[in-house]
Amino acid sequence: MGLIPDFKKIATRSPWIYRINAGSCNGCDVEMATTALIPRYDIERLGCQYCGSPKHADIVLISGPLTVRVKDAVLRMYEEIPDPKVTVAVGVCPISGGIFRESYAVLAPIDQYIPIDVNVPGCPPRPQAIIAGVARAIDIWRERL
Repeated sequence: MGLIPDFKKIATRSPWIYRINAGSCNGCDVEMATTALIPRYDIERLGCQYCGSPKHADIVLISGPLTVRVKDAVLRMYEEIPDPKVTVAVGVCPISGGIFRESYAVLAPIDQYIPIDVNVPGCPPRPQAIIAGVARAIDIWRERL
């Protein structure tokens, strides 16, 4: 067993983040992009980075109230993320439905369908709040390893 690296030591260095838009207005997605692209809010300083596939993700950021139209696709993507995964609800829409909660096309809150570990409220939340939520998600992810 001496040649096999300790997975926990390797994995805790670089969790990967995947974003799922569950029917949002894109306000939260713009703020999440800000945390990834603008050096002032650089999320990579926490030791993580965004990835392009749910199969590689450790942490998932979900925006939007979960609409009827995208429900099956969102649940399918969520299932592709390997365990131990941590889920962050970004914005008030996945938490409560926000201004869309009375709509016939909205299934919010999203925690009825997907377990949520961290809530980042706001409409849209500030980049600092998203970074704080991701930092909390990283701590939860490390505990689960």
